[in-house]
Amino acid sequence: MTDIKHKLVINSTADNIYNAITTQQGLENWWAKQTVAKPEIGFVNVFVFGTVKNEMKISTLVPNKKVEWEIIASTGEWVGTTISFELEAKDNNKTIVRFDHNGWRAVTDLYAECNYTWARFMMSLKSYCETGTGSPS
Repeated sequence: MTDIKHKLVINSTADNIYNAITTQQGLENWWAKQTVAKPEIGFVNVFVFGTVKNEMKISTLVPNKKVEWEIIASTGEWVGTTISFELEAKDNNKTIVRFDHNGWRAVTDLYAECNYTWARFMMSLKSYCETGTGSPS
């Protein structure tokens, strides 16, 4: 198994970033415009990208610290993987975000494409949290 990992510093509070990755409004503004999401453990968030519908069950919510989803429906390679965001608040309203998309069975072309695309969406998250404007799909 292999994982996708990204680390970035966002000039924003952990609370602001947590809201961006747990609420429908936040997720729609940096990741997927077609989103149904609710910050409740066990809730299944739905993200639509063109013809691909991703269903992700919320397994962990630690306010301002950690969010984790289990992918239960998506493209074949995504099913059974997990996505997590770990937040570490720093001085001066800066937060370190550690993003992981774990459990890939192999390094495939889709894995490589997703690694690149996740980096782009991490920059969208950063922009949204710092300026109020992201670049969702």
